[in-house]
Amino acid sequence: VVALMNSRRDVPALYAAARGGHRPSLARLVSFIERGNAEAREVGALAYPDAGGGFTVGITGAPGAGKSTLTSAIVARMRTDGLRLGVLAIDPSSPFTGGAILGDRVRMQEHALDDQVFIRSMATRGHLGGLALATPEAVRLLEATGRTWILVETVGVGQVEVEIAGAADTTVVVVNPGWGDAVQANKAGLMEIADVFVINKADRAGADDTRRDLEYMLDLSGHTAGHEPGDESWRPPVLSTVATSNEGIDELWEAIGTHRAHLETTGELARRRERRFDDELTRIMSAQLEERARRLRSSDAFAELRGDVEHRRIDPWEAVGRLIESRPSTQD
Repeated sequence: VVALMNSRRDVPALYAAARGGHRPSLARLVSFIERGNAEAREVGALAYPDAGGGFTVGITGAPGAGKSTLTSAIVARMRTDGLRLGVLAIDPSSPFTGGAILGDRVRMQEHALDDQVFIRSMATRGHLGGLALATPEAVRLLEATGRTWILVETVGVGQVEVEIAGAADTTVVVVNPGWGDAVQANKAGLMEIADVFVINKADRAGADDTRRDLEYMLDLSGHTAGHEPGDESWRPPVLSTVATSNEGIDELWEAIGTHRAHLETTGELARRRERRFDDELTRIMSAQLEERARRLRSSDAFAELRGDVEHRRIDPWEAVGRLIESRPSTQD
């Protein structure tokens, strides 16, 4: 296998080795997925029939909330149950190398020698579609190689947080004491994506105020699960942890399990995954159309229609419509 990895990119052989437990082969396959090259498509096609047996937990929140330490503590708790799992730490892409720049694996060294835990810092790099397309492929690869639980941690803020909610079955949002009032929580969009709230570093001042703010905003958002007989809705619990000393980790693991059971019992898990496939198909179509548009920009047809637009013979919308309806050529 080592000779294979050094000599050429034989994706089927690497995939077979990864399925057999060879971690360097799995790491190489994830690298293909990150780059979004021809090998990435081959990896996706090989892994897809063998995937689907895992459960994905997204862990997100603002930088500095202690997500990596919390993730490491959850991994340790899961391993006590004998679970085989994967961790994808989604880092910002370096503007110079394209690689992951924060390196969450450094903060999870206690699991580095555990062959039942695969940890990878993953950057979007040049992948057309970035995180939105690369993450589902990486998750499926981990499932196909026997990981029954996949943790996906983000280190950024904003759109990345929303994207991780779309890629996960259960989304854990991590905040800190003094993080902000309820209005700021709502403005950040976290009320919509959270299945579980965690106030990490809860030994600091302001933890009670943060809990009160979150509970208040949940009330305003109409989260009243369990208040009526037969109510099957889900109200995100607000938990307190101190990840550095493992305080509250058992309760968090229990809450994740409770949410999974809720999803399975109510049929929401199947509905979420159906929406996820809808979104992924749409993103793939959008990415391919964007790539075609880039090729068309250098075509003779594009230059001709641009001239028509410049001379007011047609408007831009009509020009684009003609380009979209045109049959792709080998020159496009």
